[in-house]
Amino acid sequence: MDQFFRDYSPYICRAMRNRIHSFFTLFGQAIRGTVHEFTSGSIDRAIFLLSVPMVLEMLMEGLFALVDIFFVAKLGKEAAATIGLTEVIMTQMIALALGLSMAITAMVARRIGEKDEEGACVAAMQAIMIGVVVCAVIAVIFFFTADDLLRLMGGSPELVSIGSGYTRILLTGSSTLFFLFLLNAIFRGAGDAAVAMRTLWLANGINIILDPMLIFGIGPFPELGIEGAAIATTIGRGIGVSYQVYHLVNGKNRIHLRRHHFKWVGNIVLRLIKVSSTGVLQYIIATASWLFIARIIALFGDAAVAGYSIGIRIIIFSILPAWGMASAASTLVGQNLGAGKPDRAEKSVWRSAFFNMIFLTGISVVFIFSAPFLISLFTNEPDVVQQGILCLRVICLGYIFYAYGMVIGQAFNGAGDTVTPTLINFVAFWLVQIPLSYLLARQFGWGTEGVYWAIAISESLLALIAVVVFRRGKWKTVTI
Repeated sequence: MDQFFRDYSPYICRAMRNRIHSFFTLFGQAIRGTVHEFTSGSIDRAIFLLSVPMVLEMLMEGLFALVDIFFVAKLGKEAAATIGLTEVIMTQMIALALGLSMAITAMVARRIGEKDEEGACVAAMQAIMIGVVVCAVIAVIFFFTADDLLRLMGGSPELVSIGSGYTRILLTGSSTLFFLFLLNAIFRGAGDAAVAMRTLWLANGINIILDPMLIFGIGPFPELGIEGAAIATTIGRGIGVSYQVYHLVNGKNRIHLRRHHFKWVGNIVLRLIKVSSTGVLQYIIATASWLFIARIIALFGDAAVAGYSIGIRIIIFSILPAWGMASAASTLVGQNLGAGKPDRAEKSVWRSAFFNMIFLTGISVVFIFSAPFLISLFTNEPDVVQQGILCLRVICLGYIFYAYGMVIGQAFNGAGDTVTPTLINFVAFWLVQIPLSYLLARQFGWGTEGVYWAIAISESLLALIAVVVFRRGKWKTVTI
């Protein structure tokens, strides 16, 4: 054996050095965002090049979510609970953004796969104009209804008094979040995932810096309390959108918007609305179920809502990188279908789901054993800590299923088939999650633990249904 190592160790070391060098070379290419061909060559390489910037992008989004709740939780459980209730309301705006985003990602990816970059630019501009109209209407509605929405969600009078300013600022400025999603969807569809990554790093980096300064009045900044968190978020996202617009018009990316693109193209607008309408419904079904979940949890008091808000923020932090890999699968499906390679599209999905499963299984093990430590980083109120630990440990038990569910769901969307995941969401969330949450929490007396078990069970069921339907292959024949 010693002789073997003496003879072959130089070759083993050289091979390891080559592997490490190849990894960092590929990693550098992914970060720089150079133009790549994703319809030929190694599928694992394509997944890596798309996933790295998307995972890093989502990590930054998750980091901001944790930092935000970390600082706000210092203001008390009512402030932390306000964050949770406002985010549930905000998910409806996110549903609109994601519905339109999945449609434009699919359309841009299909045009790029067909080598029609001009068509991709035209489609991108139509989505932007639709977004402007939607955001103008939504901003007016949210400005006048912030207090009522918090009361509707079950917020106590004290919570409404403390948090209504935060809710009004964040929801009225939600157009910045809408366009962060929408414009990044355009970049992802074109395969320019690195631009999307840098956008969220910039927006959330500014947000993280401004958060404590505006909340606690550090340095020259006024002490604005929870409202400071909303202002920091809106400023950071607004700067991120400006950065996106710069890259859309500077001519250095696949999508180069010019003056002649600024016009309505009726047939493309109608196609976007058709695909995005079921996409919006898909996410409204999913996110509206969280309205009911939050409402059920609110029945058990502000401590339950605060613990849930902290636990969900930590879960989001772990789930978002997994969504990055799922988004990579969406882009690969769209571009490969555009290139007439449905079998390569399918293989890309299964490989992405496998990598996702490995990642989330590891995360679930960490959460089960370290939940008390993680929750205690955000609050020292015993009742809030207890609720956060319960949320974290139970929900993460379904991670192995979530991995496949999210990737396959995004694969349907990348193909332009937004109807199938909409129906699956309806079954899993409305027919299972909502009634099961209430049944376990109230009728069986499990309290908030029953809600968390219902979430884990319904998400796992969603994944199983998605796998069965995906194998039938009808998504390969969708036109967009």
